[in-house]
Amino acid sequence: MLSEWWTHLWLNEGFASWIEYLCVDHCFPEYDIWTQFVSADYTRAQELDALDNSHPIEVSVGHPSEVDEIFDAISYSKGASVIRMLHDYIGDEDFRKGMNLYLTKFQQRNAATEDLWESLEKASGKPIAAVMNTWTKQMGFPLIYVEAEQQEDDRVLKLVQKKFCASGPYTGEDFPMWMVPISICTSEDPSCAKMQILMDKPELTVVLKDTKPEQWVKLNLGTVGFYRTQYSPAMLESLIPAIKDLSLPPVDRLGLQNDLFSLARAGIISTVEVLKVMEAFVNEPNYTVWSDLSCNLGILGTLLSHTDFYEDIQAFVRDVFSPIGERLGWDPKPGEGRSLLLGSLGKAGHKATLEEARRRFKEHVEGKQLLSADLRSPVYVTVLKHGDSSTLDTMLKLHKQADMQEEKNRIERVLGAIAQPELIQKVLTFALSEEVRPQDTVSVIGGVAGGSKQGRKAAWKFVRDNWEELYNRYQGGFLISRLIKLTVDGFANDKMAAEVKVRSFNLRFINY
Repeated sequence: MLSEWWTHLWLNEGFASWIEYLCVDHCFPEYDIWTQFVSADYTRAQELDALDNSHPIEVSVGHPSEVDEIFDAISYSKGASVIRMLHDYIGDEDFRKGMNLYLTKFQQRNAATEDLWESLEKASGKPIAAVMNTWTKQMGFPLIYVEAEQQEDDRVLKLVQKKFCASGPYTGEDFPMWMVPISICTSEDPSCAKMQILMDKPELTVVLKDTKPEQWVKLNLGTVGFYRTQYSPAMLESLIPAIKDLSLPPVDRLGLQNDLFSLARAGIISTVEVLKVMEAFVNEPNYTVWSDLSCNLGILGTLLSHTDFYEDIQAFVRDVFSPIGERLGWDPKPGEGRSLLLGSLGKAGHKATLEEARRRFKEHVEGKQLLSADLRSPVYVTVLKHGDSSTLDTMLKLHKQADMQEEKNRIERVLGAIAQPELIQKVLTFALSEEVRPQDTVSVIGGVAGGSKQGRKAAWKFVRDNWEELYNRYQGGFLISRLIKLTVDGFANDKMAAEVKVRSFNLRFINY
């Protein structure tokens, strides 16, 4: 499926990224691979595409030197996401017909994006080019606000679309609009669309026939549409029982909580509103959902570390994670997830988890009972987070004695969890020592930056003070940008943003 020029790179790479999941789902439906897709690709693309400096999927490339700029999550992950949405909008049968037309026509020559739209339009009879141009030729994606009103036995939904921005409510002078395929399901059958529509205007009113007052309504079945959803308070409240009793499928539970956290971080809804819904996840059995939830709570914890509410969010994490953590326990059981949950509980200071981690760590160090591979990271991070200089010395000794690079890397990634300022400095000095491979230094510094509020400040200062050595070591490679991202990611005030901008300019100037 070769494209005629790099402008259509996204079509090659986005299609390949999507179809690898489609193949796995066909061969191994029990893997629930689309939930993993939403966690790994869909949400990653939305995170990047919500920034003011994003770019359209389809970027005009005038010279080969410009190609590197489009090898990112927009071309790959957003590309895969909109093709997944397109496949769902067209339907599998017509999508296959359209692909057959396209591949037959262009089997001996290259093609452009428009050629694929033409073939799919012929097969489906739907306005594919008009729909897809709103997704490929403009950057960003919409936020769909929805509220409901009961009218006898029908539910009337009012939908409004606006551009979603990570920086807050969109206030631009232009009014970008998307043609959005929207599926709507109810509690009558959470896995089947009761209605499918194409939202081709800024506002739309739809009527769901025969929908009783006690039934909940949800948009974006399967988290297929590339948009975020903001429900009215009443609609959101009605979805909470479906999260608790797991009648809402895993991919929808994941999409719902990810939307809520993103809306809160953008200042569109209250964090309190999000946390009320998160309490419903105490019975969550799905590892991928827990992983995404844990990541979002971690980001929220980082933001709240700049306020007086940090201990409150740690208590919340303990309350939400402890029921499932206690059920899974420390010993291997069919399924997965204990490593993630125990690590989260340990970092949050859950007393029973901390005591057991310390006991198992002691036995591991003494050689009485070695920790299994999946328990090492959560145990290491727990004892370090609540440890002292002797704990750090023991970890550094384990690092020196480790025969396998995998174990060295595992230890390097968690050293930054240590909390005392003088020990944080010791870890940063260790990062540039000969004990750490040059390519792994970034992980150690990043671990410090992500470990605590004190760690963030210390890591940023360390990077500034050692910039010449770090730049000379990594110039021209992806590790230098990764280092900067990891170091400044957790800051959350205008003063630090201004300092990072000034410092970045000065550091860049020094090396030209």
